[in-house]
Amino acid sequence: MRIAVTYENGTVFQHFGRTEQFKIYDVENGTVVSAQVVGSNGAGHGALAGVLAEQQVNVLICGGIGPGAQAALTQQGIELCAGAEGDADEAVEAYLRGELVNSGVNCDHHGEGHSCGGGCGDHEGGCHCGGKTGKNTGKTVRTHYRGTFDDGTQFDSSYDRGEPLTFVCGAGMMIPGFDAAVADMEVGEVKQVHLTAAEAYGDPDPRAVFAVELTRVPGAEQLSVGQQVYLSGGNGQPMPVRVVAKDEQSITFDANHEMAGKELNFTIELVEVL
Repeated sequence: MRIAVTYENGTVFQHFGRTEQFKIYDVENGTVVSAQVVGSNGAGHGALAGVLAEQQVNVLICGGIGPGAQAALTQQGIELCAGAEGDADEAVEAYLRGELVNSGVNCDHHGEGHSCGGGCGDHEGGCHCGGKTGKNTGKTVRTHYRGTFDDGTQFDSSYDRGEPLTFVCGAGMMIPGFDAAVADMEVGEVKQVHLTAAEAYGDPDPRAVFAVELTRVPGAEQLSVGQQVYLSGGNGQPMPVRVVAKDEQSITFDANHEMAGKELNFTIELVEVL
């Protein structure tokens, strides 16, 4: 088994999309036998999943991580354990003992007195997701919601689909501001929230914008600016990107989430706590 940890100065780095290093541990029979620190090669967000796949990583331990990056890890077959903080070596040992799970920091091990989940949009701050935990944290909840931009334009609505959204509050399945809003809600309550980019999908990461020679992308001649396509990741898995520029020699892709940098508004109704 190979375990990777987002790494900085001996601790779990709290921003997956901007980590510059991973510490990779080789594990045999439940014991760490070796470890090395490797660079992220300047990749960002979803592209980092390909870096880990190239390193033959089986498990990632990190602080916060956004839904797009989570999906990329799933596509690469990499198990995610988000919400960790503190000493990187201790986090790995806690994972091997079964004390670190993908639902926030294991408070019995870390003694923090809180948990918040690690999925925090791609700007995340690990266990400081809006600074908000509550009675619904760690529970499976069902919510209806309507999302709009500041000009009133609707971008998504569970009401229109006729089916509430089901997720584990604080487990990294939602953007941090949404999780924080639901944490203390009562069943039947309706709440209006405004989220900054930091509370939603984070700011765009310039490292997620990259140019490739046209000859290296099959069918690039037919692609146009604004088109969303899927590139092959490090393990042959698809990685969603948008075409942002193209000339006779190269084509430029953006792997940032399409909502990165945007402020969002939500009407949230807590339908049920399971």
